Amino acid sequence: MKEIKSGGIDRIEMMQTFVRIVESGSLSSAALQLNTTQPTVSRRLQSLETRLGAKLIMRTTHAMKLTDDGERCYQHAKKLLEQWESLEEDLINANDDPVGTLKVRVPHAFGQDQLIAPLMKYLNDHGQISVEWMLNDHSPDFINDGIDCAIRVGEITDSSMVAILLAEVPRIIVASPLLLKQYSEVTTLDELERLPWAALSTFYRNKITLQCAAHNSSRELEFSPRFITDSLYALRNTVLSGVGVCVSSAWVINDDLASGSLVQLLPEWRADPLPVYLVYPYASYYPARLRKFFELIREVMPTLVGARPPSPQA
Repeated sequence: MKEIKSGGIDRIEMMQTFVRIVESGSLSSAALQLNTTQPTVSRRLQSLETRLGAKLIMRTTHAMKLTDDGERCYQHAKKLLEQWESLEEDLINANDDPVGTLKVRVPHAFGQDQLIAPLMKYLNDHGQISVEWMLNDHSPDFINDGIDCAIRVGEITDSSMVAILLAEVPRIIVASPLLLKQYSEVTTLDELERLPWAALSTFYRNKITLQCAAHNSSRELEFSPRFITDSLYALRNTVLSGVGVCVSSAWVINDDLASGSLVQLLPEWRADPLPVYLVYPYASYYPARLRKFFELIREVMPTLVGARPPSPQA
């Protein structure tokens, strides 16, 4: 973002710093996110307060609180910064070419596998863009993490952000022949429930509901897993070694099923598919780097291996 200076004072930078202090909760956190020092952040805040002739933040040893003037300043500063960024992009980038750095949080599995090819297309199509591609399966904190948007697998319960349903990921029950040699043929859910289990903690730990579309029925299975992980790849590799049965996203184990390294159990029974969302904060303006990424990800996600368009009831 370009600077506007008056009398040696950068007003845009002061407002950016003030907004970052408020949203991060402290001067030290703001300094870290702005890649500067705490004394610099403090000087910018003091300069803004001097220019406006008002105390904006009350600070004690353990707390920070906005004054009434500070709250009004924050609301105005947010709008002004959005308007400035919109003006800058409209005038400087009239051809709508995205510029700057796009910061995206993505699930570990998708983020290092299927989404890499679309990401390379995005970078190749837009030569003035750089991307910070952060692998993390947890719900994003847009302000403290300093990210623009995220791809999330699983239901979204936070109404404070925009959530666009992109696709869904089928899940099936699998085990290795090594494990199955130790047991009689699995033909019922009761037999399945008695097997050793491995669990994916982000979506299930000691119970999971399975659906049978053919008979329009469902059943909740309960078990004590021998292995629990938050990594889809670790789950796959553990099940390949014969530790237990699991419910896995189908795309992760397609090759293993084809080679016979894993076997699908009770194919008529499946866990509900996982929804895949694009999430980002509400704002009155989104720069071109975000708009172009939104367009790309909404187009490609349902076509990726292991994903499919959302079901009509999703």
